Amino acid sequence: MGSGEAHIPETHLQQGENPVTGFRVVEIKNHSAITEFILLGLTDSPGLQALLFWVFAFIYAAAIAANFLLMLTIYTFKKLHTPMYFLIFNLSVVNILSISVTTPRLLKSLLTHTKTVLFYGCIAQVYFFIWTLGTELLLLSCMAFDRYAAICHPLHYTVIMRKEVCVGIVTFVWITEMLNTSVQVILMLQLSFCDSSVINHFFCDIPPILDLACSDTSIIHISAIISDVFFGIVTCGLTLTSYFFILRTIFRIRSTEGKKKAFSTCSSHLFVVSFYFSSVIYTYIIFSSVEKDKFIALLYTVVTPVINPLIYSLRNKEVKEALKMLTGNFKLLPRP
Repeated sequence: MGSGEAHIPETHLQQGENPVTGFRVVEIKNHSAITEFILLGLTDSPGLQALLFWVFAFIYAAAIAANFLLMLTIYTFKKLHTPMYFLIFNLSVVNILSISVTTPRLLKSLLTHTKTVLFYGCIAQVYFFIWTLGTELLLLSCMAFDRYAAICHPLHYTVIMRKEVCVGIVTFVWITEMLNTSVQVILMLQLSFCDSSVINHFFCDIPPILDLACSDTSIIHISAIISDVFFGIVTCGLTLTSYFFILRTIFRIRSTEGKKKAFSTCSSHLFVVSFYFSSVIYTYIIFSSVEKDKFIALLYTVVTPVINPLIYSLRNKEVKEALKMLTGNFKLLPRP
């Protein structure tokens, strides 16, 4: 790995420059220790890169602004201090972190045409990306359970989703995924990378990096499969189970107005879950081409952080009323 240069005797080292990439490398027993990776990005067309820069810059700014506004609205109005909005607040935090892990690096590449990233910078991006990805999957499952408790057990909802339980759930979600990500990254740091340093993606992710390793990757492959099964299939299964009972309860409601009211409380979350889970499972569970994976990855790394706050605000009457009050208060502030 890139950090092994200082600990290897000089007799085993031969400094040189790779004639293909032009990067300085250290040759170790006829292999090259990679100190930098090359991210191919989305396109090589200068004209298209300029267009994509402004598109993704706008999306990034919109995502940050929308999520911060939603967080400020939830924090400001006590009417929104409920378990559902507490989970949505945490989801907005995850959205800001997740889009900030990948998009600034993508914007830099599109603007400056710089495709290289340092080894440890790449590993750091993997860490924070997997952390936010798994955390969002768990939060969406918790939100599905919250809707299940509200619709299927309305009389016991305040007991089931009391403050202590909500704080405990969110703490468990953040810490569990942090530990899972730490295991994945520690295993990746044990790998040796040689010969090729080209990653056919616009950010550092586990699957394309493992393809470049020249050491045994069986342990991390098994670990990644276990992680994918738990955070992908299990969380998706729990979410689908929650919605099975939710829909069964809704269909048992006799009045049409009651059905509409019950369904409206979970329709926004159901759309987000369907959109997010399908793209993540397609990438990490279903085998597909790398080119397709790059564009599918845009859905859950760039598009979803923008869609989430819009769905939970525009389709929610309470949030819209709070937003009107919040913007009204800003207008009433005295001008300097």
